[in-house]
Amino acid sequence: MGVPNAAVGLDEVDQRMLEALARNARISLKELAEAAGLSSPSAAERLRRLEERGVIAGFTVDIAPEAVGYSLQAIVRIRPLPGQLHVVQRLIQDTPEFIECDKVTGDDCFIGRLVVRSMGDLDGILDRITERAETNTSMIKATPVKRRLPPLSR
Repeated sequence: MGVPNAAVGLDEVDQRMLEALARNARISLKELAEAAGLSSPSAAERLRRLEERGVIAGFTVDIAPEAVGYSLQAIVRIRPLPGQLHVVQRLIQDTPEFIECDKVTGDDCFIGRLVVRSMGDLDGILDRITERAETNTSMIKATPVKRRLPPLSR
């Protein structure tokens, strides 16, 4: 049996609330209610239901890596050597400079996003991984599309 689509059942009010939260997760309940065209108690109830249904998985902060000293970002494609898949996965999980990583199909098993302060730091991280996997690294020049909500309307 497939996983139900969480977006099913989102009405226009839910969509307005999610879009407002995506712009500013710290929005006040009063402002959220205004954006959705609801009273504050109604907005609070809808927000609670969106969380219970798993539509909202959490609230977060978006930190600019360069503002905290991470001036370089890289995408690393990782292909573990035979028998090293779980070891490489644990190594990635235990390396805090990996700010995102997906396990994928195809020639590579993992595609990760790293933040580093210098090329030397990148080399040190890659040296630990290349003992157990092949890597292919691309430096990020710009991010024309930041992480965003998927289309919410049907």
